[in-house]
Amino acid sequence: MNRLQFETSPYLLQHAHNPVEWHAWKPEAFEKARREDKPILVSIGYSTCHWCHVMERESFEDEQTAAIMNEHFVNIKVDREERPDVDHIYMEACQIISGSGGWPLNCFLLPDGRPFYAGTYYPPQPAHNRPSWIQLLHHISGLYREKRSTVEDQAKQLTEIIKNSDESLVRRSWSGVETSSALNPVSLQNAFQRLKESFDETDGGFGGAPKFPGAMNLQFLLRYEQYFDAPEALDHVVFSLENMIGGGIYDQLGGGFARYATDKAWLVPHFEKMLYDNALLVRAMSEAYQRTGLDLFRETIEETLQWVDREMTHPEGGFFSALDADSEGVEGKFYLWDKAEIDALLGESAVHFHALYGVSEAGNWEHRNILWRPIDEDEYAHLQGWDEEKLPALRREWKELLMTERAKRVRPGLDDKILLGWNAMMASAYAGAYAALGTEAYRETAERNIRFLLGAMKREDGQGLYHTWKDGRAQYDAFLDDYALLVEALLDVYSITFNTEYLELARKWTEYTLAHFLDNESKMFYFTGASQQDIPLRRKDLYDLAMPSGNSTMACNLLRLRLWLDEPKYGELAVAMLQRVKELLERHPGSFGMWMTAMMLAVFPPKEIAVVGKEWEKWSRSILGRYLPHKVMMASERGDERYPLLAGKEGGDKTYIYVCESYACQMPVDTLEAFAQLVEGKRVKCMAWIIFRSKNI
Repeated sequence: MNRLQFETSPYLLQHAHNPVEWHAWKPEAFEKARREDKPILVSIGYSTCHWCHVMERESFEDEQTAAIMNEHFVNIKVDREERPDVDHIYMEACQIISGSGGWPLNCFLLPDGRPFYAGTYYPPQPAHNRPSWIQLLHHISGLYREKRSTVEDQAKQLTEIIKNSDESLVRRSWSGVETSSALNPVSLQNAFQRLKESFDETDGGFGGAPKFPGAMNLQFLLRYEQYFDAPEALDHVVFSLENMIGGGIYDQLGGGFARYATDKAWLVPHFEKMLYDNALLVRAMSEAYQRTGLDLFRETIEETLQWVDREMTHPEGGFFSALDADSEGVEGKFYLWDKAEIDALLGESAVHFHALYGVSEAGNWEHRNILWRPIDEDEYAHLQGWDEEKLPALRREWKELLMTERAKRVRPGLDDKILLGWNAMMASAYAGAYAALGTEAYRETAERNIRFLLGAMKREDGQGLYHTWKDGRAQYDAFLDDYALLVEALLDVYSITFNTEYLELARKWTEYTLAHFLDNESKMFYFTGASQQDIPLRRKDLYDLAMPSGNSTMACNLLRLRLWLDEPKYGELAVAMLQRVKELLERHPGSFGMWMTAMMLAVFPPKEIAVVGKEWEKWSRSILGRYLPHKVMMASERGDERYPLLAGKEGGDKTYIYVCESYACQMPVDTLEAFAQLVEGKRVKCMAWIIFRSKNI
């Protein structure tokens, strides 16, 4: 019996009618394996994964293949987004065994859950030096029956390697380093120089194909330019974002970014759209807009959030997870165009559309056209003799016509489960967009999402939160990433509303995370809570990859809360965490983007800003629009003794802005112009301080 029909995950439901007797990751599957003395096959993927769909069609829907799987194995299907803890463990096993990983991930386990073999995609017939899936099944089954002791030894060794990998990573990083050693700007300078080696000076971004956006690294570069007076860092951010926005990785009609480009020039995307990628990119673009004021960034933020509102938002305020790359079984079909289609729709203006969006008879990918922007639009408009209103009007007309036509096509599949951490990232993105653009709807959306998460994800016993929600059903205990990203979102939403309820909720969930996830010996957080019993081991994730790690996010949260709440223990823990990854950060900055932001917060004390008085709302709105990435700000009509930043401060009939930094406060100012002079002047002083520190380390 295929038991996936009782699940809510879109990925698991995709497999609910396979002839394979799939189980979900539940105790009864392991009990069955022990009872029948069979190895377990755990197959891990996600709903928008192209090669997961391919392997399903080729193998899991095949009756003969399913019969072999059912006879020799207990088969478990896992949605990696629903159970990232399971995915992390067995992906590590796969990478240890094969040197690489990916999805679909197929891992073979003992009945107690320990892995002994793992791989990714296997074809139905031998190809490319890979055995067929059926050949592998027979081989693994034979090993389990005939060489049990060898299999058990392999499982024991592999589990020990996985168990020790996180600890050894941290130990290698800080062995020989005094825990009292000061963090300093030199680490950030070293990290920047190493990251600079990966700059793609031709197309923007980092490294070669396949090319991922690297939003966290872009945010680091924006901060680096501020503190180290490094215009090359800002130049690379602007160049990279402009190329991404102009490339096929960005949906030129509907908004939103695909997960990555398969080429280095950003032309050919892997067409799936993930919520978290777009959240990170909106955050990066919001900061880039604050820093530069470029209309391109504002327009792209607006278009991307329109896509989120239109296609990725549940009526109750949650955000869906992803859009598939495929429609009608063909990757990218929904997004591709023939020249003749566009000619018929746009008429005489089609010639201009083709020039501006790179459309040709031959196409640029598999004989069809991915829309992109190969030429400078303003220059083209000038050559045509158009006034400044002509091109924007044409673009609006083109988009309306093409979007109407595209809506008639079969849409890519929607993964409509709602994940706590991913939603929190998008709430932060909306908060950042509100800070940059001042669009009231963005603030409202961020607050609505927070209310939804704290209600829908709440455990029945009131102890903690759930990780995922769909169709009114929340399940699976939340992971470190969920709590860390929720705290970050609460702080970000507090930073635009100044409603202290959000600040106190951030304190509450920080304390919960400390109690249930912190390893006091290593000063790092486990990915899973102390009470979780359905996995073979607990891991600590350090790397910032497609998403920021829970540990780096918590380090940032702790440093911010340290100032808002005057809690020294938060800052002390964050510094201890940073000391343990400092060497790794310098050597591999591309994998430690959020950690570098945390290091910035630790090395360069944030500006502490208090706005107090009758005009606090208007003045704080003005301050939010400035690029002040490392600020801790509070605003109120009157002082508040609960918080040091507001204690003893009264505005009366006037409004004052107080600015403190490094335990020193400036005289309050009573105009926004005076505030602007103050913070601009402080940047020069900060630079002098950096140089002084650098020479005396």
